[in-house]
Amino acid sequence: MPAQIIQSNETPFNTVAIDPVTLEVIENALRNARIEMDATLVRTAMSPGIREQGDAFPLIADSKGRMIVGQFGSYIGPFLDGFDGRVEDGDLIFLSDPYSVDGAISHSNDWLVLMPVYKDGRLLAYTSMFGHMSDIGGKVPGSMPIDATSIFQEGVRIPPIKIWKRGEYNEDLIKLVMHQTRTPDWCKADLNALIASCRVAARRVIELCDRFGEDVYASATDLLLERNHRAMQKLIETSVSEEKVSFEDYICDDGMGYGPYKIRCTMWRENGRVILDFEGTDPQSKASINFLLNENMMKMFFGIYMIMVFDPQILFNDGFYDLIDVRIPDGSLLKPKFPAALSGRTHALGRLFDILGGLLGQKTPEFLNAAGFSSSPHLFYAGTDKNGKWFQLFQIGFGGIPGRPLGDGPDGHSLWPGFTNVPNEFLERYFPLRIERYETVSDSGGPGLHRGGNGINMVYRFLEPGVIAIHDDRWFVPPWGVNGGEPGARARKLLVKNDGTEIVLGNKLEDYEVEAGDQLHFVTWGGGGWGDPLGREPELLAVELKKGLVTAEGALRYGVVLADGEVDVPATEALRAKMRDERDGDLPTFNFGPDIETLRANCLAETGLPAPKQPQWQVPTS
Repeated sequence: MPAQIIQSNETPFNTVAIDPVTLEVIENALRNARIEMDATLVRTAMSPGIREQGDAFPLIADSKGRMIVGQFGSYIGPFLDGFDGRVEDGDLIFLSDPYSVDGAISHSNDWLVLMPVYKDGRLLAYTSMFGHMSDIGGKVPGSMPIDATSIFQEGVRIPPIKIWKRGEYNEDLIKLVMHQTRTPDWCKADLNALIASCRVAARRVIELCDRFGEDVYASATDLLLERNHRAMQKLIETSVSEEKVSFEDYICDDGMGYGPYKIRCTMWRENGRVILDFEGTDPQSKASINFLLNENMMKMFFGIYMIMVFDPQILFNDGFYDLIDVRIPDGSLLKPKFPAALSGRTHALGRLFDILGGLLGQKTPEFLNAAGFSSSPHLFYAGTDKNGKWFQLFQIGFGGIPGRPLGDGPDGHSLWPGFTNVPNEFLERYFPLRIERYETVSDSGGPGLHRGGNGINMVYRFLEPGVIAIHDDRWFVPPWGVNGGEPGARARKLLVKNDGTEIVLGNKLEDYEVEAGDQLHFVTWGGGGWGDPLGREPELLAVELKKGLVTAEGALRYGVVLADGEVDVPATEALRAKMRDERDGDLPTFNFGPDIETLRANCLAETGLPAPKQPQWQVPTS
């Protein structure tokens, strides 16, 4: 049963004419309000994941729940459809259970607050923010067990419930929730920060209505949605063919020894709408790498990718949603049946951006990106120090962003552009560890006219015994190159013990014991290359050699010979001529590297890890 919207004033908004200047003022005021939400959050949150890394996503929506400004697209529609209750002035709704909102949020660590904004008894807007909590209980510190087989192992699940009801605070609810977490101080502060950011945005919306009037505000938001719709309609007409194109990519493994898992999507344009059909995607996993993908979320992924690639000046909002039709098979990796585990869903999330790039670039290879939006590497470290104090670290890492039509992929960047790294000084101050190295991995970016971004080697020295967990991907199936570019290097993890013993760790690992003095090399993948490596300016390789981005050996993959740090021009010309002569036909649009069976055969020798086994499908019973 959908939510009941309660208003003491049900006067409809009148559509009025808006001059361009007023529209511009309202648009930028809303953009600024969204930025102010982020600023409020990071000033008041406590956990490193939110305060330092910015793992939170704001939005301001209209009275119908359509996002006007924000980062992650609107989940309000699916929420309202599934909320069996009343929405009233003075309410603030709190939730974290993905299954209760059809995947509008994708795992239980994401706590979401939603605030309806009223003025004079009439619903004007919604403000919302969700952020990743460092711990919500469950079987492991951090509450994201990669080896989970059920969502019941992943900590407290909060269905949509009112934390504020008609202006009255539900303190007992908060006591109950905080009792489930290992880090109640962080979680309570972070929750209050989410709420504060929503209240700030609500005030800004009311101020706009006081200044311009409610009818002007409502008409302006309608125009902003319509403008986005027109722009996206044009992009779709020019960028998406009526001819079907398909693309598939893989999640390397599930952390329990099985993989890879295929995600397949077919795209075409039909009657002015884009169809994204995931038929052919593998069935849901027994482990936690499932991603309960809400259709609106996938529309958002498609829209933001189109805007960023083709026209970044377009205001990103929900105006285009009716132009996209998303079809996801039930019981698949992207639409698992309850109570499938979801805590490792980040890898599928990242792979969707690589797949979108592969789909959109097939008809327009000049706009094609290589692979590299591949994962969001996580490290967990927890235990009790010598003073008897509990410590618990959750940190998001960075990999190589793919080579692009406009240039090289950034080195050591995040899947989400708004994320930042946790300062090493912060880590060393608040956790029993030392950061001994934080550097780009030379040659890890795939060679190309535009090089793939290099991965990162972050070396941790643990100062107290504890347990670690690692969530990463792209260690088995490499990030592919495009338009003649080559694949990026694969991720790897290495533990060096005090006595010098080296242990190759899996890239998905849970509850692994470490000792004081152990050293972890956390190495992430490199992005795929874009374009012919033999077309790259040789002098650029000499500069990158000095910066430590490539080695002299790595430069040979571009046909460039470096001697004493300088380009050997005759040797380079001779090597490039030889490499061109040895090529067999035209350069491929996609370079995936070896096929899956070859990767399996060579896995142990190349990675130090056994190859993942073919998955055994869990057949949903309902």
